[in-house]
Amino acid sequence: MQPSLATQAMLARAVRLGAQLRIAEVTGARYARGRSGGASGRIVGIETNAGPIEADAVVNCAGPWAGEVAALLGTRLDIRPRRGMILVTVPMPQRVFHKVYDADYVGAVGSADAALQTSTVVESTPAGTVLIGSSRERVGFSDALALPALAGIAAKATRLFPFLADTMVLRSYHGFRPYAPDHLPAIGADGGIDGLFHAAGHEGAGIGLAPTTGELVAHAVLGTPAPLDPTPFLPTRAALREEAA
Repeated sequence: MQPSLATQAMLARAVRLGAQLRIAEVTGARYARGRSGGASGRIVGIETNAGPIEADAVVNCAGPWAGEVAALLGTRLDIRPRRGMILVTVPMPQRVFHKVYDADYVGAVGSADAALQTSTVVESTPAGTVLIGSSRERVGFSDALALPALAGIAAKATRLFPFLADTMVLRSYHGFRPYAPDHLPAIGADGGIDGLFHAAGHEGAGIGLAPTTGELVAHAVLGTPAPLDPTPFLPTRAALREEAA
């Protein structure tokens, strides 16, 4: 699956069904007014740099920025960015026929360590390039080139696939995974602000978990049947409300 193509397809489908796409920066929340004239505690929209947007429900699904967006909306959600880097080779005849990863990958995914961790994940693409990963580290939203991470990724990958040592690298890129301290996504009602819901913290599994996440959000917002017990994923759990370490 190509996540970007899947996202574009879902967006096109949503627009055909009547959704609107607006690209703007969230700057705050809009609250209903109580009888005394003050804010009632129910969110009724958001403020953006392109003007206000009113809504019956607001879903914070800002990925690694979900913690920052939650703060702008007046609540707390401990979702942090976890940077990862990948190497991309030049196109070549296919020599990697399955996605391959080592045991270090499983350990890194479940680790709470903020320091750099590298593991091997290798897979071919339809274009003939080979993707070589991966790394994990909590360095905020730093986009500085991390040569130690790239060197560690390359060294581990060439131990599994020696031919990669003689393969030219086309480029490298990095991104930020939405990390939750207990390694579970936050899906459901905020608990402190009526009308506010969250869907974040999936780390690297967001595209695969998207259908079930959508059903859980629909359950929280509309009261539709839940596909599974939502309790372990509620944003109100203690792990997401404690001060970040």
